[in-house]
Amino acid sequence: MSAPDPVQSDRRYMRLALALGRRHLGQAWPNPSVGAVLVGGPPGAERILAQGVTQPGGRPHAERVALAAAGEAARGATLYVTLEPCSHHGRTSPCADATIAAGVARVVSAMDDPDPRVAGRGHARLAQAGIAVSVGLLGAEAARDQRGHVTRILQGRPAVFLKLARTADGFAAGGEGRLMISGPRANAEIHLQRAHCDAIMVGVGTVLADDPALTVRLPGMAARSPLRIVLDPCLRTPPTAGLVRTSATVPTLILAGPQGSMEAADALSAAGAEVQRVPVTAEGRIDLPAALRFLGARGLTRVCSEGGPTLADALARENLVDECLLVTGDCVLGQPGLPAVGPNLAARLASADFAVAEEYRVGTDLFTCHVRSP
Repeated sequence: MSAPDPVQSDRRYMRLALALGRRHLGQAWPNPSVGAVLVGGPPGAERILAQGVTQPGGRPHAERVALAAAGEAARGATLYVTLEPCSHHGRTSPCADATIAAGVARVVSAMDDPDPRVAGRGHARLAQAGIAVSVGLLGAEAARDQRGHVTRILQGRPAVFLKLARTADGFAAGGEGRLMISGPRANAEIHLQRAHCDAIMVGVGTVLADDPALTVRLPGMAARSPLRIVLDPCLRTPPTAGLVRTSATVPTLILAGPQGSMEAADALSAAGAEVQRVPVTAEGRIDLPAALRFLGARGLTRVCSEGGPTLADALARENLVDECLLVTGDCVLGQPGLPAVGPNLAARLASADFAVAEEYRVGTDLFTCHVRSP
């Protein structure tokens, strides 16, 4: 019988930690969603002692959840964690200190935390306490999961994820009425992905044309509906719009320009939406970099744009796209229409900065995910 492979064992437990962290993407902001797994016992006979994930609202951190669940069993154990344990004092003492106090013998961490309050200090503190520290296992996967956190820390804005549906001949709209492209299984997958975003963002044109709900409509997952954001420079969103009327259940934030009237702002606020003013361009459109910096200052890390081709192309023009999910249906428009991928987005996706990270089918629809290199 061959000896157990410690590298494969480490990868297995780190994959579990990554899966745990992904569960709460969209729930942990302004903090990153981290997964942690505590493992004890001799090689080949080890067992999972406890698991943890960053809790909704960002506290407590994953390490503390796992350490509390393990109790004294954590002494001498290995901690697998998807992001460097924090080393700064916030509302609680550092996770690095809690790990040391628990008597953990080894920490396997997927990546350093770029937050300047941490930035290697957590790993250094653990090593100084005599804990064996290994950094970088499955780091590329962790970095993709933590893209929102990293982008907010380094660029001051949330990561932007585009979602665009297109017909087999490349159109997002055309003819009379709303074009239904995706099948039911694909729609369910999209709703699941919504649940892992901090916010869904659209332009006012989408609100006026479709009156979208922008909620997670999967059984038992309504509470995972993210913040809804409307880019509306002139405050044309009607107070009767569905996403305004339901703001008490799922919050709605309307980003307006200075030209939007106070009367319209007051009416939207009275109906339940939050209205905030942000800068506009010389053409009177929302200044997208400024709007995203505002959202980053609010603590948002992952914003999904579902505003259609016009907003998507504007974001691409400003180089603000981090991932783009193209959902290609099997239907054909068969006539001129609105292309799903505009010229700026097409150029970005064709550049060396982007690569296809994954491609798969959900029902009859093809999902293609383009990811910008770190």
